[in-house]
Amino acid sequence: MDLTPQPPLSTAVVDTPAALEMAGLSLRLGGTPILRDIDLKLAPGRVLALLGPSGSGKTTLLRLVAGLLVPDAGTIHLAGKLVAAAGHALPPEARGLGMVFQDYALWPHMNVAGNVGFPLEMRRMPAPERAKRVARALDRVGLAAFAERRPSELSGGQQQRVAIARAIVAEPALVLFDEPLSNLDRELRETMVGEIAGLVEELGLTALYVTHDHSEAFSLAHEVAVMEAGQIAQIAAPEDLVADPASVSIARFLRLGALLPVQRGAQGWYLRGGAFLAPPEAAPEKTDTVLLPSRALSVTEPRAGMLTATVTRTLFRGDGHWATLALDGGHDIQLLLPHRPAPGAVLGLQISHGSLRWFPSSPSKRTSP
Repeated sequence: MDLTPQPPLSTAVVDTPAALEMAGLSLRLGGTPILRDIDLKLAPGRVLALLGPSGSGKTTLLRLVAGLLVPDAGTIHLAGKLVAAAGHALPPEARGLGMVFQDYALWPHMNVAGNVGFPLEMRRMPAPERAKRVARALDRVGLAAFAERRPSELSGGQQQRVAIARAIVAEPALVLFDEPLSNLDRELRETMVGEIAGLVEELGLTALYVTHDHSEAFSLAHEVAVMEAGQIAQIAAPEDLVADPASVSIARFLRLGALLPVQRGAQGWYLRGGAFLAPPEAAPEKTDTVLLPSRALSVTEPRAGMLTATVTRTLFRGDGHWATLALDGGHDIQLLLPHRPAPGAVLGLQISHGSLRWFPSSPSKRTSP
């Protein structure tokens, strides 16, 4: 009998490793810096969107996670396992990932079950186990009755579900979405965003979702990483990004409202060359730009001392009238109004000062935890 004293049983809770963690990740292609010092962490069961314009580095970052590129510096861990470091990387098939592509990438000559089971066939999984997993995956996405159909017999939404079933059939720890809706028209894209969001939530997926469409990112993700020139400019929940963008460029990219130049005057803050906007304590001393989100403004009858605007044109959008308003100093703003104002009409604008966002002359990079 081993009488060696044993350590007491620990009651400490062991932390679950992040589904995805990047640290100091950098990449150069052809001598040009593409990604610089990327730090990201994604918890299990959460969805993170990589959002940014073309050329911001979001797709390149996804390719690094997938194992299609090798970083020059930094590390990538998946579920606590090191899968990439400077100059070294596990191949895609060794990472246990699922992927949903832009064009679904379904094989037209295979039926739905064959498409979904293809990743398992490549792993040489025995046919009985493969059939069981395919059936389970199709059932989870609501396509159990479509196993024998060809992709050409399905609607766009059903094909998207097949692509998701294929991505989850091996029960991966992380699913990568590479702009899956970018090739669709606006109406179908809006419908499919709801479809994917519902499936991701129902299936409890952990996902990294790449998109250039902010409404798509806001609908799907728990957190959004806005990328600019190969770096992360801000990471935050969608609500926090809208309420508190970290910079003028982020506010402009997200189309959060009118960005106007301001200057300090005798009574407080004024639109540059124009009207009084807010009292002196509303903004720090070194400020040169203000964001006027639509929620900060309400239209009323003009009164003395109030910010006023002249209607220059209107467009009916179904849910209201999109009006372009000219402010003093040559600045324009746009508001959605319930009634069509007459061109040339002068409107009073009441301002909720707490909803304004002020930006310094040299805004610093901020990230939210």
